[in-house]
Amino acid sequence: MKILTIGDVVGTKALDYLAEKLWSFRTSVGADVVVANGENASDIHGISRADAERLLDAGVDIITLGNHTFGRRDICSLLSDSESIIRPANYPPLTPGGGYTIVNIGGWKLLCINVLGTALMESLACPFDTVDKILAREAGTYDLSLLDIHAETTSEKIALGRYFDGRINVIFGTHTHVATADEQILPQGSGYITDIGMTGPTNGVIGADAELVIEKMRTKMPTYLRPADGNIEACGAIFELDTNTKRVTNVERVRF
Repeated sequence: MKILTIGDVVGTKALDYLAEKLWSFRTSVGADVVVANGENASDIHGISRADAERLLDAGVDIITLGNHTFGRRDICSLLSDSESIIRPANYPPLTPGGGYTIVNIGGWKLLCINVLGTALMESLACPFDTVDKILAREAGTYDLSLLDIHAETTSEKIALGRYFDGRINVIFGTHTHVATADEQILPQGSGYITDIGMTGPTNGVIGADAELVIEKMRTKMPTYLRPADGNIEACGAIFELDTNTKRVTNVERVRF
């Protein structure tokens, strides 16, 4: 099985780009399933229902989210209605939506989990305990598993990766919009990368208009950020899984 993961989608132009390019790229690499983080798809400030549906139509099977999950209120109904979009599992139980889903891929049941880091981010439930409880609750209901760690610090992502090595097959980080060069197969067979990067304009500051970001940093004044102009690039990673041994055999960063 090949799993294509796509880094944080930033803005309408990135959605347009994926609508044009993703299906052909997916076919060319032979991806069986595509997972994308979409929490910045609606021009940085969350994701609307319409934009989430566009992302699914573009060739994404599962949308994961993050700390901007509720930047657009109309996403709540889709979170409650669809199994194709999940928000971080460590939000409080009364929060709309769910933190994981199980999808059928060629006869294999793939458990997809989304969790938010707590280091330098929101004070949510412990991501370690949250994912442990999901694995215990769903034991025996799935064949393979995947975890999107939406977190600020590399140390927290690496710690989670090491902790779940051998228990979750595919583990990758999102949120920083900057891809890391540490793709690897961990000792117990899990595929791992600290951050898969961003899908968005390349000439801004992590996808946002550079002048606005610089102004905000220099003045410390509130600034409504918007996506940068310029060329769009998609970043992510492909994980190849041996479904017999349930070990990852290859992890490759991709840019298109």
